[in-house]
Amino acid sequence: MASEGRPDMRVNLAGIHLANPVLVASGTFGYGREMARWFDLRLVGGIVTKGTTLAPRAGNPPPRIAEAPAGLLNSIGLENPGVDAVIREEIPFLRQFGVPVIVNIAGETVEEYARLAAKLDGVEGVSALEVNVSCPTVHAGGMAFGTDPSATAAVVEAVRRATSLPVIVKLTPNVTDIVAIARAAEGAGADALTLINTLKGMAIDIRRRRPLLGAVTGGLSGPALKPVALRMVWEVAAAVDLPIVGCGGIMSGRDAVEFLLAGATAVAVGSATLVDPLAAPRIVREMEACLAEEGFGSASEAVGLARRSGGERA
Repeated sequence: MASEGRPDMRVNLAGIHLANPVLVASGTFGYGREMARWFDLRLVGGIVTKGTTLAPRAGNPPPRIAEAPAGLLNSIGLENPGVDAVIREEIPFLRQFGVPVIVNIAGETVEEYARLAAKLDGVEGVSALEVNVSCPTVHAGGMAFGTDPSATAAVVEAVRRATSLPVIVKLTPNVTDIVAIARAAEGAGADALTLINTLKGMAIDIRRRRPLLGAVTGGLSGPALKPVALRMVWEVAAAVDLPIVGCGGIMSGRDAVEFLLAGATAVAVGSATLVDPLAAPRIVREMEACLAEEGFGSASEAVGLARRSGGERA
């Protein structure tokens, strides 16, 4: 609740009650064990796990990380221990913090997505699924599903049938019309959308005359991504009736408030954590201070305000 001039930071994301709008983005927070040594995980609104597949994955060959101007290229390739190990070992650890846990799932076939959803359905401590149809660092599945509306719809429909959990679909920016993909996900039964995953890019080592990344290409994240992500949130918010998690280049509380004003209900902090392990709780504090400074009584009041009446307050 708001008190003594402090805004109410609580938001409702597709039925998931968040104490504040700041999630930690998939792939930048692992399964929370390492980060729990840095800060109390209860300080964030929710935790989105590392991308999880049916079987364990070793990921892409190194090098997997390369710096880019105003950003970072990564080519991890969904390295993870597999869903059974996550259910057995990681979810019980996260459950003790009492914050919503959203499991990011990725498959190579529609059937794999459905099997993942079925395995996670009813697992204590899992609040929702984030369906990753947008990863640019794997060669099968991943982004291939997220660049075609019918393929996106097929995955979402299969997941929707397999689970009673809220289904959040993470979309790729590597398309010509993200609105068409968003509408396909909505029509297939998505409860919310995450915008956006990384932009596909690469870097070359001049001295070695070869790509810097072992997999040649990777995903660009960080501050360079923010204008693209913000524009896509703006466009999609006008086209669908689903809540949106804004993601891409959020480094400060003011960045996060921009995403709310564009139409996002919540935000996900990703690469900022790799620069500053305390970024997520810092952004919660900065976001609260920014909202208070701008006269908002709650985070929810800011959602989509830049779209209405030229942004003027009522």
